[in-house]
This record gives sequence, C-alpha cells and structure tokens, in this order.
Amino acid sequence: MKISLNWLKKYVEVPAEVSDEDLIRLIGARLVEVEGVIDETHKYDNIYIVRVEKAEKIPDTHLTLCQINDGGSELIQVVCGAPNVREGMLAVWIKPGAIVPVSVHEDAPFVIGKRKMLGKYESNGMLAGADELDFGGDHSGIVEINPEIARPGELLADVFNLRDLILEIENKSLTHRPDTFGIIGFAREVAGILGVKFAEPEFLFKEEVFPEGFLVGTSEGISSINSNLKIEITDASVCQRYSCAVLKVNEIMAEDRYLSEIKILLAKSGMQTVSRIVDITNYLMLLTGQPLHAFDYDKFLAIGKSETPKILIRVAKEGEKIELLDGEQIVCNSSDILVTSSDVPVAMAGAMGAKNTEIDENTKNILLESATFSLYNLRKTQMAHGIFSEAITRFTKGVPAGGTFNVLAEAVREINGKPLEARDVFPGIKDVNVVKITTDEINGLLGTDYGEDLIMSTLINVGFEVKKHENVLEIMAPFWRTDIHIQEDIIEEVGRLLGYDNIKPTLPLHATADQNEMFELKHELRNKMSCFGANEVLTYSFVSANLLKKADQDVKNSYKIVNSISPELQYVRQSIVPSLLDKVYLNEKLPVEKFAIFEMNKIYQKNLGFSSENVPIEKNQLGFVVAERKNHETAYYKAKKYVDALLNGYGIEAIYVPLKINEAMAQPFEPKRTAEIRLKNNSEILIGVVGEFKKSVQNNFKLADYLAGFEIDLDLILTYRTHEHKICFNEIEERDLTVITEDSYAETTAKIEKILMENEAKAIIAPGTIYRPENAKEKHITLHLRFLNFDESIMSKLENL
Repeated sequence: MKISLNWLKKYVEVPAEVSDEDLIRLIGARLVEVEGVIDETHKYDNIYIVRVEKAEKIPDTHLTLCQINDGGSELIQVVCGAPNVREGMLAVWIKPGAIVPVSVHEDAPFVIGKRKMLGKYESNGMLAGADELDFGGDHSGIVEINPEIARPGELLADVFNLRDLILEIENKSLTHRPDTFGIIGFAREVAGILGVKFAEPEFLFKEEVFPEGFLVGTSEGISSINSNLKIEITDASVCQRYSCAVLKVNEIMAEDRYLSEIKILLAKSGMQTVSRIVDITNYLMLLTGQPLHAFDYDKFLAIGKSETPKILIRVAKEGEKIELLDGEQIVCNSSDILVTSSDVPVAMAGAMGAKNTEIDENTKNILLESATFSLYNLRKTQMAHGIFSEAITRFTKGVPAGGTFNVLAEAVREINGKPLEARDVFPGIKDVNVVKITTDEINGLLGTDYGEDLIMSTLINVGFEVKKHENVLEIMAPFWRTDIHIQEDIIEEVGRLLGYDNIKPTLPLHATADQNEMFELKHELRNKMSCFGANEVLTYSFVSANLLKKADQDVKNSYKIVNSISPELQYVRQSIVPSLLDKVYLNEKLPVEKFAIFEMNKIYQKNLGFSSENVPIEKNQLGFVVAERKNHETAYYKAKKYVDALLNGYGIEAIYVPLKINEAMAQPFEPKRTAEIRLKNNSEILIGVVGEFKKSVQNNFKLADYLAGFEIDLDLILTYRTHEHKICFNEIEERDLTVITEDSYAETTAKIEKILMENEAKAIIAPGTIYRPENAKEKHITLHLRFLNFDESIMSKLENL
C-alpha cells in the first residue's frame, strides 16, 4: 500500500518540530512497518504549465508544430504528436534539460533536450502525456490543465503540490485494522501518535446525508427516500449492510479531459484512471477504506427484465458462471457471494463487477453500491479465483459496516449527479461494544504511571468515546474499530499510541514463574528421540481436506479455519502422523534409504469437546514414523522397539493389546498389524497406538512397504511417569582414526562399516583427510568417528585394519 505524505498532512496537523523523517520513524514504530520511502520532492523540477498559442499541422505527418507561452516574453517552439493538441489549451511542458518523470527512478533517467524533427523543425522539450508524467498509463494524448486553476509559467509541482514523499507500507501487519486502509483512518492514527486532536471529516458523521429529509437508522435498520429499490439479503452473515443510490449522470459522462487532484492521487497510490465516475469511487475507497461499485442502471434493469430493480445478494450456486469486467469467465463455488438483478449475477460481490453492467460513454444512469461483505467468504474467493483487486484487499480485512451509507452520500456529492432514489439495508446491525477498565489496570499491565487525563485524551484523539464513573473508565469503540473487545485491547492501544519505546524497562517484582513441565518433557524427548537416531520435523498444524482423506480420517471431526491463509490449510489436524507420512514421501523420493522422523505438537478434534473456557480442548501428542526402502522384516517390531525404549526411560509399564478403538490417531493404521498402548496397572488408560499403516494409506501417500509408526499422548506421559528420563545410550564418544592402506577411500570405509556392524557398534563416519607421501604406494586416510555406544575393544579392531 502506498501513502502520500502530502495527502496525509491534509487530514492531520503535524507539529512544526516534527520533521518528515521523525514522522516516518514514529509511523514505523507505533503503527505499521514502512518498507520504503519514494522521494518525489524533485521529480517534477523544470516542468511548467504552458498555453498553446499556435498549433499548425505539419503536412503529410501526424505531427503538429506548436508555439507555446511559458509566461515569458517570447514563444517557444515544440513539435507535438498528440491528436488532442490545439490552440488555447493549457498543457504541461517538460523543459529541455529536465528529466521525464516516469523515468526518474530508472537506472538511466531520460533527460529531454532540443532536437530537430524531420530534419528542419526544431523542438524544444516536449508537451507531456499522463504516462510520461507518471500519472497512469494513458498515452492517448497530452495532459490538459483547467485554466481556472493555473496560468502559463507556473510550475506543475506548485499547482498540484507534487513535492512529496510516498510511503510504501507493509500492510500485512494491518490485517486487523481495516480502517487504516483509507487515508482518513491512517491520518487519525498518526494524530493519535502525535498527540494532536484529529478533525473528523464531517461527511462521516452526518445524520441527514441526503436531502429531502432522508431518514437514517430506523428501528428496522432500513432507510429510504421514496424508494422503489427492492433489496433482499438472503443471509446477513455474508452481507452485513447494503447501501445504494440511483443517479442520473448523462450530463457528466463526457470525458473529463482535465488533469485533476483525484487523478494524481490515484496515480500516487498505484491505481489507473478509468473514467470520472470510476475514478471518484476509487478515490473515495482510498480516502475512507470503503470500496464502492457503479453499475449501469439501465443495463441492470434490462438484465433483470424489470422496470423496478430487485437487488438480491446471495451465495453462488456451485458451477454458476459470471464474466467479470476484465473479461475473465469465472466458475463460481458455494463460498462466492453474488450481487444479482432479479437473480441474474451482475457482480462477484466485493471482488469485481460483471461485464454485463459495465458503465461506458453511453451510460445515462448509474446504480452506486456501498456495502460490506463477509471477509471469510471473500478470502476464499480471492484464493480460489486469484482476484487481488484493491477492493477485495480491503474487504478481506473486514470493512466496518458503520460507514457505508455516509460514504455513498459523499460519492453522490462528488459525482454531482442527480439522486433519483436510494436505500440502506442494515440487517447485520450490532450493539456497540463497551469496555470498562481503570487506570491502575492499564498501568499495571504496561508497567507505566500514565495519568488518567493522558489516557483519556489519547483514546479520544483516535475516536473513542470515554466516560468516567468514579474510578472506572467506560470506553466505547467507534464503529470502525471492530477489533476492540476486551480490556487488553484498550491497554494495547494506550501502550502503542504513547509508544512502547517510552516505557521504562524494569524487572518484574513478582516471583519467577513455575517451570513448564510440558516444555521440559518435550526438551527431554527431543534429546531422547535424537539419541535413538530419529530426526525431528516441524509441520503445519493446519492441513488440507485431501491430507485428512488420504490418512483415512473423518474430515467432519476437524475444525475448519474460516479465514485460512491457503486452500491447502483449511483444517486443524486431528493427529500428528498424517503430516509425517506426507514428509516420508518427500524423503523416499531423494532417495533416503532408511530414516525415522518425529514431531511433538498439539492436536484438536471436534469429538474432544470444549474446555471450561469454551474453547476447543487441545492435546499434546508425539508422532513417529520409521521407513526403510530395503527391509523385508516386520516393521511393527521396529516401531515397538522405539516405544519400549521411550516408555522404559520414564518408568512407565505398558501393555500392548489388539487395536479396537477408532479414534483419529488410530485411523491411518492397519487394525490387524497395530496395537493399542495401555497402562499396565490401569488398562482403561490409552497411551497411544503403534503399528503398520493401511495399504490404502500407503498407496495414497505413495510410500514404500516397510513403514511403521506410533502416536502417543504426551499429557499422559507427563501424568504417569515415575522418574525423569534416562539417557538411552552412553554419552557420545568421538575418535579420530588414521588407516595406512593401499585401498581406496570407499574400500576403507566399507571395511570400517563391516567391523562396526559385526560388533553392533553405532557410529557416524565423517570424512577426514587423505595424504600420500611422495613416492609411496600407501595412503594415510584419516576419518572422524562419533560413537553412540563406544567400546575400547572396537577401536582396537579398527586400528588393526
């Protein structure tokens, strides 16, 4: 996201003592990361407003010989190829020696000069188009300036305030703050950081936003002005509010030929100009964070085959098709939201309008939409169809419903069309959230001594309403702060706005926290499993429905993530082993001949229910898989050997009984080759399962035959262990071995591996050095050995090689 510092300063009064560098630093420290700053303070140097006094066509060419007035005593000759150049117009002249703005940040900026055209017509500089000035991609002609706002000889930078700094914002950290995706919301936060009062734009809070006594906010949540508009929202969870107005615009649809502040602000924000109406809707989106969309009203009626429009907002039918404005044909799914005219799709809500209601030069009336749509549905739409428009970027952050109608009214004023009818439907209206807190609670958590007046003024500056009742502050969040719910939200707000860097660091006065036993257990197990030769992996707790099905688990038993970051990460896993099987396939492809992997993490299942705090119950589990490419023995016993060693290390006596349970952890395993691990002195306690996997599961993951694993409940290990863990092997011993031989390096290491295997020695052989003395046949091969079960007798045998 790009923020113009000049535009920002129109809405917040920055104290004179705060430099631009200080302001950018404060924004980065207290609001959002500033990834970069584009310096445009000299981008438009030596570029002037001029009047074209004469314009004569050069015969047999598309060129025009122009005499321009730059406010000086003599006219200047420029050859221009634009079709719209004419006598009397105000244009933009790039003086010889100036850099063409679009090339300013290139490695080799283009400096305009004097040159002869067609060998005889001298051209001094150039008359610039929007693309050359970096005001968008329009190359259809030169820029024209409104004579009411400028005169020849003025600098373009002065007329349009172009000496600017553009902030490149990392907007992922603002995901929970949709209000800051508009310049007003961003400026409000900056005012709060600077401790200055923010003047809220009047249009955001007007009650009578339309003329003729337009009623807003009735008890039914519906407002209208003699409206024939029929609006139906089938599900308030996908569309919390829908506001719209019909405007007569045939008198203003002529091309807006003048360069304007709106066009420049759009360009600075990285958006293209389209038409006056679309530009205004985009401008207001950048200003307020509220996306708008304009339909051709007459096309809307024709599609719905009705003289009175019926707007229906609903979820799409599976396989329903719609052609978007960019010409792409979309096949919808049941998560997509559609705006329809009498049930015929005219927009993929929140993402993009349809081609069938596109406004054009023949448009006489428009239907202007301002609404909110479910961020959860739109995130799925965004990922499923690859739509990343500016509108959907904002909707997926959760555009607040409170501002739709007022922003719509401001759009009507900006467009200056005649409002014919309008309506506001608000079925998803919610009570205002009030948080009660004391200054002691705020200071106690932050470790500060802020006064009550400072806290209150800080919150009021950013739109909160604060009332004091005895020692308690009752804080009501404004409609745009949908992220404020609990005391900690208010405390965070105070700390952030006043600056965490201003909090004096002090040591806590309370006692040291108790040791986390589960953390310690996992630390012990990590060492223990590594000692067994297993490798730890870390996988996502979120998985796909496909992974669950491949592991033969019931998808319905998994919690679904409504705002998943990817279609492949929509569910919370029920057990650890399926994620490990996914990684086994990758390792076998390398190929790795034999290996064991494990992971310790939390799992969630719907059938476990909820805790006393009404959140899903979580369990700590250890998953393990061992695989070999060339082994014809029974894999079950290999996995069981690991379980025995692990449990014995904690003094836990277990029994192994035939698998009868159908819990999530057991579902990938083959019942006939799997055992339940139960506590010996209380067989009702299920510690876990160990065994081989179903043939269908192995085929689903494309795995080799020799494969087994286990999954155990770490909470039960913690409960029933009788002592701390014991090291499974002796301490690692390291030795260097030098062999003097005529054999090759490969032959030597093969002999060493044979001796180690014959003596059941476990060691890792690391390459060392090879040295051959001059004129000698024998080599000195030095290797580094790391023994897991060292015995001096083994070294004696190795030294006799």
